[in-house]
Amino acid sequence: MSQVFEGYERQYCELSANLSRKCSSASLLSDKEEKLQKISEIKTGIDDADVLIRKMDLEARSLQPSVKAMLLAKLREYKSDLNNLKKEFKRLTSPTADQAARDDLLETGRADAYLASSDQRERLTMSVERLNESSDRIRESHRTVLETEELGVSILQDLHQQRETLLSSHKRLHGVDNAIDKIVVILFYKLSR
Repeated sequence: MSQVFEGYERQYCELSANLSRKCSSASLLSDKEEKLQKISEIKTGIDDADVLIRKMDLEARSLQPSVKAMLLAKLREYKSDLNNLKKEFKRLTSPTADQAARDDLLETGRADAYLASSDQRERLTMSVERLNESSDRIRESHRTVLETEELGVSILQDLHQQRETLLSSHKRLHGVDNAIDKIVVILFYKLSR
């Protein structure tokens, strides 16, 4: 696993726990100024958590597919956790409970759409990676075929040259054979006289 991802994850978990405590304590505050101060701190914390989620997402997508799948699953949980914190924050800042409930329903729909599109992007990215790997394998196979073809042509040329050499040697041997036959005939003729 990536140390960078683990660092972001640790920061996010600490920030998330801190935000949960602040949301709980802010809902109990009756003093307007203290509550506004807490809400401001929570808003800053949520923005920081968003940044950490984006950093974890980028880091996870840059890793090997086997590790990436596991980290993206964790990341989905963290995104869901952050969405819950945002809902809690809206309840704190919303003027009425009805408004908070209405916003909550709208956010749930948007979050589901975001998760669905995130899953689709992830599947598309994995498909593109598999397609690229297949293309690389096809290119490598094509290169191997071309090298094999060149080697075959070279071997055929060598065999042709060897055939020509053998034919030439055969003709010379045949010529030498004829010359020996003539010499034998001449010697035999001279010896018989």
